[in-house]
Amino acid sequence: MSNPLSGHILPGLRFKQRFPLLALILERFVLSIILLFAVSVVIFGGLEALPGDFATTYLGQSATPQAVANIRQELGLNRPVTTRYFEWLGDALRGDFGSSWASKNSVGEQIGKRLGNSLFLAGFAAVISVPLAVGFGMLAVHFRNRLPDKIINIISLAAISLPEFFIGYLLILFFAVKLGVATFPATVYESMGLVDRLKAIALPTATLVLVVLAHMMRMTRAAILSVMSSAYMETAELKGLGAFRSIVKHAAPNALAPIINVVALNLAYLVVGVVVVEVVFVYPGMGQYMVDAVTVRDMPVVQACGLIFAAVYIFLNMVADILAIIANPRLRHPR
Repeated sequence: MSNPLSGHILPGLRFKQRFPLLALILERFVLSIILLFAVSVVIFGGLEALPGDFATTYLGQSATPQAVANIRQELGLNRPVTTRYFEWLGDALRGDFGSSWASKNSVGEQIGKRLGNSLFLAGFAAVISVPLAVGFGMLAVHFRNRLPDKIINIISLAAISLPEFFIGYLLILFFAVKLGVATFPATVYESMGLVDRLKAIALPTATLVLVVLAHMMRMTRAAILSVMSSAYMETAELKGLGAFRSIVKHAAPNALAPIINVVALNLAYLVVGVVVVEVVFVYPGMGQYMVDAVTVRDMPVVQACGLIFAAVYIFLNMVADILAIIANPRLRHPR
């Protein structure tokens, strides 16, 4: 007797067998959408669960109950939570994040200006940190268990151990206060030239580079070392290929999948991790905008910033998974 569900199951199985790579990519995409939806629930529900509300903060402790009730009614806070959530999510999917409760300005317009600043800072840090991480990682492998490798490991371990705000304050103290060769605060504006903008973000960029460089470099070193023990690497060395050439020509390309994954994850951290750095350097980006909104309980701004940060982080993680699949033949052609 035939299974009535086989007609629905078999096409999916056939698709995965015929197009394994495309099936894996679609699976990652669907999981990312589900995760983003779950994160939106957590963001909205978490802010709702916080004690107090915007009306009380905005009007002050001396506000009358009637005044607080009027503000809550004006903002729609007296409606059911589920109704407000689905309205907010629907508007967000259309790119409408509403208006700021505090300033009455469009949240989307403000985010549009500040997101560009955050992406510029994170992108410039990535341009510097990724080549350095891969280069120092290969250098550490070449000199493994020798003095250069030990120095690189000690410095990277120290950089990983220090929090971003501490590194930022140290850079401000030495380069801005004592030496006077760097700009603080890191103020940028629309009509600012590229050279002046790069000078303004020198210290926050250096902070982000130091934070992510160490982790990427250590993971690159570990990925290449795991490949170095392979039989074909021993064969390459027996054929007379130089140690560093064998690393560059054979080890690094075969360690590409984990390296890509680490780089993409750290790029995601760069975009999301700018919050602390922007606050330290008073940089007009998304992080500073969100922290300012948190202090006055401006929920539309906080929700929008949290959702965008989550979307960027999930998107870059999805890209990391897809690139790892493409770079790994065993994942492209699963048996």
